[in-house]
Amino acid sequence: DFYELTMAAAYYYRYFIRPADKATSDSKSEKGVFEMFVRKLPRNRSYLVAAGLEQVLYFLMNIRFNEEQLSYLESQEVFKDVGEDFFEYLRNLKFTGTIWAVPEGTILFPNEPLIRVEAPMIEAQIVETYLLSMMNFQSLIATKASRIVTAAKGKSIIEFGSRRAHGPQAALLAARASYIAGCIGTSNALAGYKLGIPIFGTMAHSFVMSFEKEEEAFKQFNKVFPSGYLLVDTYDSIAAIKKIIKSGINTAGIRLDSGDLYSLSLEARRVLDGAFGGAYANTKIMASGDLNEYLIHDLVNRSAPIDSFGVGTELSTSRDDPAMNGVYKLVAIKVPSSLLAVNNEGRVDEKIFYKLKTDPAKKTYPGPKQIYRILENGLIKSDFIALENEEKLPVDAAPLLQKILDKGNILSKMPSVKEIQRFHLNQIKTLPPKFLDLDFVPESFPVFYSKQLEAKRREFKPQ
Repeated sequence: DFYELTMAAAYYYRYFIRPADKATSDSKSEKGVFEMFVRKLPRNRSYLVAAGLEQVLYFLMNIRFNEEQLSYLESQEVFKDVGEDFFEYLRNLKFTGTIWAVPEGTILFPNEPLIRVEAPMIEAQIVETYLLSMMNFQSLIATKASRIVTAAKGKSIIEFGSRRAHGPQAALLAARASYIAGCIGTSNALAGYKLGIPIFGTMAHSFVMSFEKEEEAFKQFNKVFPSGYLLVDTYDSIAAIKKIIKSGINTAGIRLDSGDLYSLSLEARRVLDGAFGGAYANTKIMASGDLNEYLIHDLVNRSAPIDSFGVGTELSTSRDDPAMNGVYKLVAIKVPSSLLAVNNEGRVDEKIFYKLKTDPAKKTYPGPKQIYRILENGLIKSDFIALENEEKLPVDAAPLLQKILDKGNILSKMPSVKEIQRFHLNQIKTLPPKFLDLDFVPESFPVFYSKQLEAKRREFKPQ
């Protein structure tokens, strides 16, 4: 957002950064501590799945302004009183901060930090929009996908939403977030190429319609792709299945894309199982067509003989609630010793100035925080949020936020999307059963704050 840049210029002159200082200016400036969290979950959600961290880290480690971009900014009227030294600062800008984050795939609740950024104020501020855009979107889609996968009760879900996503980049990221949350793959070939996600594809109605006879289309496709699935609902689903059987086409599966999927799947299974002494008993049935978690839940609970589901629009856009209201808030400012007066012992120490919003509708808790998770019999009992480095903590409480980036350098290799998926599926097992109910909307969440944090909030006086 443009205001990140105008604020950056104002910060720049506040800290009196001059070209001669650029090599050491970051160490001299105050560090802002920002936390990204979600105030309120999307409609009918009982938990949040954190996703998008890998892309955020890549952006932070590679943020640069090129000459064309700098020339454009300098040409803007609003920057007419801003000196060349600011643009020189941007020309040499690198992210030198520290990032704490929960691993991708982590289950979270409202107001729990997904990411904590500690960096010189300009750096911490200028990355806000990208961080929010990436984390909000992928967390939104991962949460939706997690609900859909849960509703399927072990039946496979494939992400089919590229053509309905809000642009090519959104399609790629939706495929990633969906896979993280448990989908077995995607129809997005670029996601397979770039991210290693398994890719799936059947055929379109146009392919069937391009042949004079439906069975000719099936024969041609099956000849080239003997393990492929045949789309049977172009004209009449059951009639098409009978043509497949009559023609002796040994297909691995058929796809139903419209109509009463429950009734059609029952009849399709009956026809397939009864053909040639069980020759088609192993033929799989896939269903697609404006599916969501509720429709899938209904089909599964009614024992529809469907083996897998392709989910498109509802998943890639989170159609029932297509936005995540994650926010990025300043919770503290750390002033380095070089800017502080010498204390009574002759030492200078870093000092933390706590920050919070006092508006009741947008209240925050001050200070850098850590989330501690408490399990009971393998299930989440509660989360305990405390200031960083608090010593009095619940027994057996496991910290969720991990240091990922230190002074601009990544600390360990990022997990693969498959590893993230495995982590998330284990996370889901820790949710109490009621949180997996599609209709469960908690009146409150099992999240508590430390006495020290509550006291820090009460003593805060707006400045």
